[in-house]
Amino acid sequence: MTRGIALFAAALLACAGVQAEPLQQRVEAVLQAAGPGPRYGLVVADGTGKEIVAINPDARFIPGSNTKMFTTAAAFATLDGLDQPDATGGAAVRLETYRKGAPDVVLEGHGDARLSSAPDCTSDCLATLADAVAAKTKRVHDVIGDDTFYPFESWPQGMSWNNIPTRSGTNISALTLDDNEVPLTVTPGAVGKMPTLDLPPYYTVDNRALTVAGDKVELGYDRAPNGYQVRLLGTIGVSAKAELFRMGVDDPARYAAWRLKALLEARGVKVTGTIDVRHRLPEWSDDGAHRNGAPPMRSPQQPVLAQLTPPSLYEDMVHTNKVSQNLHAELFLRRVSYKAGSGSVADGLAVVHAMLDKAGVPRADYNFADGSGMSSYDRIAPRGTVIFLRWVAAQPWGAQWRATLPVGGEPSTLGHRFRGTPLEGKLFAKTGTLNQSNAISGYMIAKSGKTLTFSALANDVPDEVHATRAIDEALNLIAAEN
Repeated sequence: MTRGIALFAAALLACAGVQAEPLQQRVEAVLQAAGPGPRYGLVVADGTGKEIVAINPDARFIPGSNTKMFTTAAAFATLDGLDQPDATGGAAVRLETYRKGAPDVVLEGHGDARLSSAPDCTSDCLATLADAVAAKTKRVHDVIGDDTFYPFESWPQGMSWNNIPTRSGTNISALTLDDNEVPLTVTPGAVGKMPTLDLPPYYTVDNRALTVAGDKVELGYDRAPNGYQVRLLGTIGVSAKAELFRMGVDDPARYAAWRLKALLEARGVKVTGTIDVRHRLPEWSDDGAHRNGAPPMRSPQQPVLAQLTPPSLYEDMVHTNKVSQNLHAELFLRRVSYKAGSGSVADGLAVVHAMLDKAGVPRADYNFADGSGMSSYDRIAPRGTVIFLRWVAAQPWGAQWRATLPVGGEPSTLGHRFRGTPLEGKLFAKTGTLNQSNAISGYMIAKSGKTLTFSALANDVPDEVHATRAIDEALNLIAAEN
């Protein structure tokens, strides 16, 4: 018997003596059995919108990556040609001459999330732009990363400071490369010695780690915001496998220019100047919200030398929701914002709010500060979320959007959940985890074959309480009873 089936069976057996009790009371008992501390919210509705279970339905919860549902749905509701190659978002290069001598190379971002400098890159490759420059000239002055297409707003308001150095906290920019991540590989040395490090020279490392006996790895790292030195601490067992960290980048335009410079030099292009950046800083209105004008206009005397055409945004949306990619979700928010106004966070959130108003979600049921869910300021109520999900299902694009969600037991953020239970392959939902908060919202096919819409959230979860396991058991119980 698999662990999933055993847990499901245990949940049913626990309720066997109280079958006369209403379903909601049995669901509450399953959640309470996980242990004291968590605050739960759960709403499940049938095809008519009737609520089968409603626990704290109007209370507001930190949603974590459930936020991505609202961002990607707003993209579906407002952007055209999602299934076509991205003709406007790709990065471009141009040569600019403002002095005698070699021109500057300007690398411009237009919101593409997938630009890559990987050696095995085959699509949306920075190397293609480097080739175009090398074919035109063998001598340039500065290499400039230009992300003025969107205002440079750094990290979302309310994001935890400890996430900033990590891949979860990468800065948001119209010019991004390699998911704004720098890899650091730590390999054990001899016992009592420092481990060896392998990383691109974009960062330096203050290596204070130590190799110890055994195979246990207890490593951590830190870096000051906008700093370029990483401090590595802890221990790694001499028998352990190499440990890979993917560190965040605070100025993506600078990192992209740094990588382009290296690719140009590898193609025999001499760079006589420096690496530089161009940002469009946000302005502020009297109410504290960002107010941004249109992006700077380019002179017709500065034509684009080459521009990339990335794959479809729908392909990226599938990736974003399946693996819960924070950077890509934030760039979707900037996309809808750019179509509506400036490319700012505030304009993007205004689009999301307009969509939710159209869907009939009460304004008190949500609050968003970002597009990914990394902000601790985000809030949703389970009842409002179910209203939103039912509205999405009724849209012409609803089925296509649902197909971007993780599926229970299949490779995704749900790959290890619902496996071996009746909901394996029958639950389509977005997960969310942030600071003692867990969430899962979406659709599930009940025992009767009918589709139920649900939103389950847990906040203030103690370390020793497995709230996600309790929620999964509760959802299996509800599906079995309907």
